[in-house]
Amino acid sequence: MPLALEATDLLYAWPGAAPIIDIEHFQLASGERVFLRGPSGSGKSTLLGLLAGVLTPTRGTITVLGQEISKLTPATRDRFRGENIGFIFQMFNLIPYLSVLENVTLPTVFCQARRARIPAGDVEGEARRLLAALGLGARDIEDRAVTALSIGQQQRVAAARALLGRPGLIVADEPTSALDHDSREDFLQLLMGECQAQGSSLLFVSHDTSLGSLFDRVISLSDLNRGRK
Repeated sequence: MPLALEATDLLYAWPGAAPIIDIEHFQLASGERVFLRGPSGSGKSTLLGLLAGVLTPTRGTITVLGQEISKLTPATRDRFRGENIGFIFQMFNLIPYLSVLENVTLPTVFCQARRARIPAGDVEGEARRLLAALGLGARDIEDRAVTALSIGQQQRVAAARALLGRPGLIVADEPTSALDHDSREDFLQLLMGECQAQGSSLLFVSHDTSLGSLFDRVISLSDLNRGRK
């Protein structure tokens, strides 16, 4: 099975400090949904920064969707990330002065490759479809300011933005931490359904172990990371 993500002999450390990340091997298969668990301060966000090319490893190789991003120049790496990786952040990172629809379509403003993968080039139509698929189908919601939405609604807007343009990899960093358990499960079911429909792999990072049963595979960062043993 082809791989969406592979890291080998991955090490990251600040100058003069002990390694934060030291992983022999990690991989995510194409279309796979993986839950990466670990407590606060265990290095989860650092690992995501490395896998997405935001941080450069001290040692090792990282290959995303067949491209070894650890060898790319910073500018090329940024472009590759924008084209191929959708992020759902813990704090959502929505733009407060933009409407719901404008927030969802934002990736296509900066990335033509994401726009090119949208059927018939109908960016707003695809954004509306994603919002509906994620439980935000009310026609009047697209024109609202995101600051007028509930936390759960903002979370779904952030997920629709990440999914727009069918990126091959979706990375979610603690996106359900502000929700109650039932809301978390509902959101995850919708997110997974859309990932499956468009063929995106999902790497979901959280400390909430109760969600692990919903995924294809659960990995403990403490078991994976030699740097914290």
